[in-house]
Amino acid sequence: MRPLSRYTVAPPGAGLGDTGLMSDLAGDLGLDCPRCGRAVTTRFYGPCPACAEALAEAYPGAGREVEAPEYVPKMNVTPNAVATKD
Repeated sequence: MRPLSRYTVAPPGAGLGDTGLMSDLAGDLGLDCPRCGRAVTTRFYGPCPACAEALAEAYPGAGREVEAPEYVPKMNVTPNAVATKD
C-alpha cells in the first residue's frame, strides 16, 4: 500500500492509525499570524496570543440583559389536543 499524502482520502476500511493523518493533528503548527504577520507556533489557525489579548482588550464582550416580548400565539394556532386533554 502506498503512503497517503495529507490531502488524500483514506481507502474504505482503513483506520486512522493506518493513515498517519491523526499525528498531523496532534502537534502544533508553524503558521503566520493573520493579523500581524509574525511567525508563531500554535495548535489552531488564528491570531497569535499577543494579538488575541489586544483584541480582547479592544473589544470586550460585555453582556447585557435583553427584554423579549411575551409570546402570544396567532389566532389561527390551536392548542394540541393531547396537551389540553383532562
